[in-house]
Amino acid sequence: MTRGPSPKPNAVRRNVHEHAQELTPEAQPGRSLPTALGVKTGGARRFWKTWSTAPQTATWVETDWAELEITTKLVDEFFKGDTKLAGEIRQRVAKWGATVEDRNRLRMKIEESNESPGEGTPADPQNEDTVTDEELFKFLSQN
Repeated sequence: MTRGPSPKPNAVRRNVHEHAQELTPEAQPGRSLPTALGVKTGGARRFWKTWSTAPQTATWVETDWAELEITTKLVDEFFKGDTKLAGEIRQRVAKWGATVEDRNRLRMKIEESNESPGEGTPADPQNEDTVTDEELFKFLSQN
């Protein structure tokens, strides 16, 4: 036996937030990393590439891109060894919806993709990610 009245057949949620966003899972065209930033580490280049093509960037304006530039400089310094910047970086990326929890708090929803996780383009063995992984391993081994 259930408690309370049975739900109406076509109930409508009335508590949908007016600023909720539904994003498509496709990667955005992104922007190229500005050379004026002087980014030296592969980790920071990978960070820029990841965020500049993220679904969230579909709605970004110039001030958001400026924040990404500043945060990329912080990530560059982090990969050079300044681990005190980790908290600041985490706070900044949370405002963009970096994790599932962050996106829930921001009322962001990314549509489900029809593609299986294993599908897509095959990985390039000469990919920059390999360099970044080696760089990260060296960085973590120092501490």
